Amino acid sequence: MYIAGYLASVLIGLSLGLIGGGGSILTVPVLVYLFGVDATIATVYSLFVVGSTSVAGSLSYFRQGLVNVKMALLFGIPSIATVFLTRTYIVPAIPARIASIGGFSITKSMLLMALFATLMIFASYSMIKKTSNVDESLPQPPASPLLVAAQGLLVGLVTGMIGAGGGFLIIPALVNLLKAPMKTAIGTSLVIISINSLLGFLFSISHIAVQWQLILTITGIAIAGILAGSYLATKIDGKKLKTSFGWFVLAMGIYILAKETILK
Repeated sequence: MYIAGYLASVLIGLSLGLIGGGGSILTVPVLVYLFGVDATIATVYSLFVVGSTSVAGSLSYFRQGLVNVKMALLFGIPSIATVFLTRTYIVPAIPARIASIGGFSITKSMLLMALFATLMIFASYSMIKKTSNVDESLPQPPASPLLVAAQGLLVGLVTGMIGAGGGFLIIPALVNLLKAPMKTAIGTSLVIISINSLLGFLFSISHIAVQWQLILTITGIAIAGILAGSYLATKIDGKKLKTSFGWFVLAMGIYILAKETILK
């Protein structure tokens, strides 16, 4: 299973490089199902892998001028606050066994994975649905700072709870609500994911023993993938990436939700 896990690690980077998100959508299931890591610990490891990989991927977008720094800061500052509160107080307070119904037990790991999958399914809708064509060469109306900050709070909560960088929420917010061009949204998303994920990891490592060899190996492979994905993203139409991302998120969400509930 380790070989399959390392092969899947390439896809983590490719996903982040091509669509600015989805890395954590792959990372958590890869760690849980292929490497046998507990789901709660996997959310911490995912923050390091996705954060480090996103740093590497964001560099090429910076060079191309495809990062909206102001929007990244407006998103990032509220996110950091909610990541800290969630990782420090909320996640440690969730009991290992939440409830038992007959012979069926709801555990902390199951809750985190089910929540993760449910958010993926909801987020996929905004990516798949057809929107009116917007000429990205035309100037767009400025985004409301309050709207950006509110989205940042939500992304920070998700990052803190389930170890996701939040790309599957950031991309819909930037593209659909804030009218950012897809490729600028990708570059900005990578910067936001980097900040949220690495700080989230730092907020969490006091609670666990980190398997550094495992996560550094996965991170190295994922970085190779994101460099390839960032290059391919310059050759592929942004609208096609958006739709493909949505279907991918939907499929993964349904699979994880079924595996954690029906298939248990």
